[in-house]
Amino acid sequence: MRIVNVTTAVVAYHGQATLVRIDTDEGLSGFGEANPDAGAAAVVGMIGSLTPLLLGEDPRNVERCWEKLRRSKVFAGAQGGVFVIALSGIELALWDLAGKAAGLPVHRLLGGKFRDRIRLYADCGDGDDPAGSVAGCVDRAQRMVAEGFTALKFDIDDLHHPAKADAFNHTVNAAELRSMAGRVAAVREAIGPDVDLAIDLHARYDVPSACRIAWELEPFHLMWLEEPLPAENVDALARVRAQTRTPICAGENLYLRWGFRELLERGAVDVIEPDVPKCGGLAEAKKIANLAELHYIPFAPHLVSTPLGTMATSHQCAAIPNFLVQEWHALEERAVWDSYVHTPDGSGSIVKDGYITLPDAPGIGVELDMDGVRAHAVAGFGVFE
Repeated sequence: MRIVNVTTAVVAYHGQATLVRIDTDEGLSGFGEANPDAGAAAVVGMIGSLTPLLLGEDPRNVERCWEKLRRSKVFAGAQGGVFVIALSGIELALWDLAGKAAGLPVHRLLGGKFRDRIRLYADCGDGDDPAGSVAGCVDRAQRMVAEGFTALKFDIDDLHHPAKADAFNHTVNAAELRSMAGRVAAVREAIGPDVDLAIDLHARYDVPSACRIAWELEPFHLMWLEEPLPAENVDALARVRAQTRTPICAGENLYLRWGFRELLERGAVDVIEPDVPKCGGLAEAKKIANLAELHYIPFAPHLVSTPLGTMATSHQCAAIPNFLVQEWHALEERAVWDSYVHTPDGSGSIVKDGYITLPDAPGIGVELDMDGVRAHAVAGFGVFE
């Protein structure tokens, strides 16, 4: 079996998501997805530049293909950003192909599964009210719990808060801190003590602000406080972690296993959150999870993907012992999100009662619904052309 073609499609989801198709000379095709954060034009261009290196390769040699591509860019810039995001999308498609060729689900190829279902947390953003009101957060929290979710996440980094000093100074002040704590307190009261609650700060703050926020939120027993400051300065993040009982989570913007080594060795986090279609793909994410396990740190992937990338990530989460919970980020786009794939059981959604059940179908286990893809394709990119 040899690779004969690599093509892409770009669809509307959290901006623009890039889907990848790899075709073989035996008529099998595999599909993957690259994280949308880098911008579709850049990712599509990078995939096009990598395609000649894949032609003629056996797609079942997933890690050989991956390493061939990675080494091709060792001297062309940092092993991060657009390059690794494109590499991740290709890698997911290779695993889909390898599974289909073997007649096995991807989790079997990754060593088998520890669990049949993948627990999700609902990313609730600012709540049902775009202004991020307390009532809007409470409404969304209660609705998600009623739908069966046992874990939620909210954003409380309000860049437009009227008390902010200016657009670039993100040092938190007393009024902002009261507002943050009030929203978290209302959500915690609404959902009770047994539903896990995470809070995201999107790496907005400085060390003293991060510490003040973490201290203020300690009474609410968070599952984690996510990226109170950028993860690139590991010593700064370690200082925050050392000063609070609130667990600290980080890693959505780190790449490959090398990007996580120092974070773990310096004891800077309580939870790591690689984004699988961004950090290097399924096998790389498993290696990151294994590295975290050496430090007794749980793995809770950040994830901004269509159902294709979401299900692929679920296979990887099934194949590691230290999995905690996986992000689900589709509340504002649910109907479009569901339309991108045919579900294995024909129910219309891969998400049920706050979980994803792993399919036993070969490969990733979901197939793209081309009607949905074409209906929401972004103009100018083509659809697997």
